[in-house]
Amino acid sequence: MGLEINFFKEKKMMSDSNKLTFQNLINLTRSSEIKFKQGNFKGAIEDKREVRLILNSKSVDRKIMKKFKEELSNLYDSKFDLIFDHKLIIDELKRDEIVKFLEKKSDAKYKEGDYKGAIKALRRSEKYLAK
Repeated sequence: MGLEINFFKEKKMMSDSNKLTFQNLINLTRSSEIKFKQGNFKGAIEDKREVRLILNSKSVDRKIMKKFKEELSNLYDSKFDLIFDHKLIIDELKRDEIVKFLEKKSDAKYKEGDYKGAIKALRRSEKYLAK
């Protein structure tokens, strides 16, 4: 009986942990967007890089990733979105290649000190991730 209770407590804690991770991702993403719109490109790219670190960690499962992609869709929703149109005609493998290319481009720009270029490339890669 005690083992069952511990299992459910552990499962609930994992669920709470997932909620906390997801909320952290959303807060950082929104913070980055605000900083970007204010012209604070260095602050914006720092927040986005932290989001990427969290997304690449073991604490992010498929459920969190799916919810995060849905949130990105809401964030980047636009009436005229060429990336959305392009995503309709490419397969998932090509989409992943584009995302990796844009992330590498962002890293290169960041190392050069071009924070504006770095954040633009990373934001573009997120648009390809969005549903």
